[in-house]
Amino acid sequence: MMTEQYEWWRTATIYQIYPKSFCDSGAKGTGDINGIISKLDYIKTLGVDAIWLTPVYESPMVDNGYDIADYYRINPDFGTMANFNELLSQAHQRGIRIIMDIVVNHTSTEHAWFKSALGDKTSPYRDYYIWRDPVEGAEPTNWQSKFGGNAWALDEQTGQYYLHLFAKEQADLNWENPKVRQEVKDVISFWAEKGVDGFRLDVINLISKQQDFVNDDIGDGRRFYTDGPRVHEYLQEISKAVFQKYGSVTVGEMSSTTLEHCQQYSARNGKELSMVFNFHHLKADYQNGEKWTKAPFDFLQLKSIFNHWQQGLHANGWGALFWCNHDQPRVVSRLGNDEEYRELSAKMLATSIHMMQGTPYVYQGEEIGMTNPKYASIDQYRDVESTNMYNIMVNEQGVSEADMLAILAQKSRDNSRTPMQWDASAHAGFTQGTPWLEVASNYPHLNAEQAVAESDSVFHYYRKLIALRKELDVITTGDYTDLMPEHAQLFCYKRQSASQTLVCINNYYGESVECEIPPEIKVAEGTYILGNYTDLAEAECAQKPEQKLVLRPYECRVVCIDHSK
Repeated sequence: MMTEQYEWWRTATIYQIYPKSFCDSGAKGTGDINGIISKLDYIKTLGVDAIWLTPVYESPMVDNGYDIADYYRINPDFGTMANFNELLSQAHQRGIRIIMDIVVNHTSTEHAWFKSALGDKTSPYRDYYIWRDPVEGAEPTNWQSKFGGNAWALDEQTGQYYLHLFAKEQADLNWENPKVRQEVKDVISFWAEKGVDGFRLDVINLISKQQDFVNDDIGDGRRFYTDGPRVHEYLQEISKAVFQKYGSVTVGEMSSTTLEHCQQYSARNGKELSMVFNFHHLKADYQNGEKWTKAPFDFLQLKSIFNHWQQGLHANGWGALFWCNHDQPRVVSRLGNDEEYRELSAKMLATSIHMMQGTPYVYQGEEIGMTNPKYASIDQYRDVESTNMYNIMVNEQGVSEADMLAILAQKSRDNSRTPMQWDASAHAGFTQGTPWLEVASNYPHLNAEQAVAESDSVFHYYRKLIALRKELDVITTGDYTDLMPEHAQLFCYKRQSASQTLVCINNYYGESVECEIPPEIKVAEGTYILGNYTDLAEAECAQKPEQKLVLRPYECRVVCIDHSK
């Protein structure tokens, strides 16, 4: 079982590294493990507790490493196993844990298992994957791939189709086969034995499929495999055999999940996972639920979703807190103002999520307020999902090129995958060669070197947020109440524990707004502990909180009332 000694992650902040775009130690144009090692002191200065490393395994990189060809080998593009061992050692010497990303819903079609299974029904690995006969000469079902198109691909030699919920080069594993589950246990044990501290489990709630494989007459098929019939059984089996044995922290990425399932995935008994990622709050700018639209975010919906998950997981489970990752656009471009108010809105957005209950994840570059690159041509994009959707929507659905480029500039995964902006030198100091993906053009004045040097930068503001989580128990233990759920401009919530009350006030827009804190919360008895305008930036500031105040554009304030005094 999970015990308190393993629950360091409840007060921790985790830093996500997307290695391909983080730091190139040479002139390849892609990041590598030695590049990460060279920046460990920077990460230590930020104050985070762990690094989440997206996949560095051998892969043809159709989906940038989420198509694994060999779970036991490091991709030569990133380095060697010796390099990885050195990263593990150097990180641990600095008190930084390593969480590895693992993809066990599917493998690359270049994996030895799949290559043996393809074209051979008698292969011992055939049943490692999901095969079905055609129906009326076509695909077995109408399920759609999350990357576009039908989710079945034909094996011409045998006439059967294999399931791929993502790219056709990512074949879904058959978890009904106990040999597959044993392989997964062996893989995770291999890395845990090396000293890896935890695992982020990619789309882990899709591993159990409803076995009758029928058409979906009302949707794209996801209701037949999301939070599937045996998913909790499978996770408990893996957890008992591996996670609990090694004391591994585990975070499950949950696609289109529900609160009720996540309460079970992350229950405090530790039988399944430590915590869950869910993405519902990042669909607040999906017009009518559709990702590939250009739309403003629905602010009231955003607050409602946070309220639902914060209250629902409190005392029942544990969630990851995040705005950004390798699959999501930069939050300062998405929900803030990435020009006139870039730093203020970046700090406000960070505050509004870091004061909630859960474990915050900071994605590389978020801590300096990096923005979307605002690409102007489809030729600048590399992401398979983005280029697929461009072809479908422009060439098949008749969307204009200009409209689609505007959608991609808002929604593409490449928005977050542009190289890390380290300094003002060529290619932002990311590489001595030509970067695999074009660097955002604002790097000369938006980079880590400058952010570290400036005391009131976004970087140093994140350091304060990370430290506060360890100093104030209410951030970890308090319950959650949205004080103004219907306010069109303010996101104001209360966190309450036995000894402390914390009030987090955020203006999500570029106009000043009046704010009145409910009278039952005696804010004058507390102190400002944080603010993103300089006159409230220091905890020592003499200004006392007031019930009525005016918040400036994108302003945030945090008040803490200590009841033990």
